[in-house]
Amino acid sequence: MINLKKVLLFSLLIILIPILIVNIFIKNEEIKFEYSENMNVRVKRSNGNIDKVPLEDYVVGVLAGEMPTSFHIEALKAQAVAARTYVMKKMEYNINNDYDVVDTVMNQVYLDNNYLKDTWKDEYVNKINILKKAVLETYSEYITYNDEIIEALYFFTSTGKTENCKEIFESDLPYLKSVDSTWDNISPVYQESKYFTLNEFYQKLKMEYNSKVEVTYLNKTSTGRIKNLKINNIIKNASEITTNLGLRSTYFNISQINNIIKIDTKGYGHGVGMSQYGAEAMGKIGYSYDQIIKYYYQGVEIKKIV
Repeated sequence: MINLKKVLLFSLLIILIPILIVNIFIKNEEIKFEYSENMNVRVKRSNGNIDKVPLEDYVVGVLAGEMPTSFHIEALKAQAVAARTYVMKKMEYNINNDYDVVDTVMNQVYLDNNYLKDTWKDEYVNKINILKKAVLETYSEYITYNDEIIEALYFFTSTGKTENCKEIFESDLPYLKSVDSTWDNISPVYQESKYFTLNEFYQKLKMEYNSKVEVTYLNKTSTGRIKNLKINNIIKNASEITTNLGLRSTYFNISQINNIIKIDTKGYGHGVGMSQYGAEAMGKIGYSYDQIIKYYYQGVEIKKIV
């Protein structure tokens, strides 16, 4: 007579083995996209080559370049929609040109799979699947205002408020208005202080040495970012100062302590559109990606490519 316990054990193994295979192996496989139709983005790479990348794969590569995989899934989804919208607008502009975007901060940072596999190594599958989940859950979605694709600008960390587009880029876009973003104070780069010797300060700004630094702030935005200032009677554009001194934003204050120049900055980036750290904070306290998008881009709609 067959031992009943052995029969039960064998039956249980037959049931459990497929489940174990699924849980151990399949969950560690990379998510694959399947396309019936898709647009290609013409990406000019840093080496000069122009790659044709399927739109959704491009969005994954931008997510990898523009936002940490550790961010909340709703922030990643908001970023995915913003990145897709950004490149769709560029594709409209550049339809008659050789390429749509470059792969650097001049447009959006795009990292391809080969680079990510080399960089992430054993963490590649886990990290790429986090990004692909965000892209799949917002598949083909983009942002419009009055049925037009918007300029989906975004940046890393605000000063507590985002900026009016008109005050930074001189384009008065109704959906890019200043909004409160006080939760950005969770960002590790919300505030920074940098120090320079007098020699370093003048050399970096290509100015003549003077034992005293006198600063007058001439023009500021409504939120306090500097537009123009005077240093020792020489007028400077604030963006020139940030570039030459390696500052994170144009929201800064210059002070002198003996032979040392101290510069305190707040925020990171141009400040227009969606704050990425604001999106992260909003996701953590329960906002959905569409709520995040509609907060930072005023009066917009989210549509799907058809």
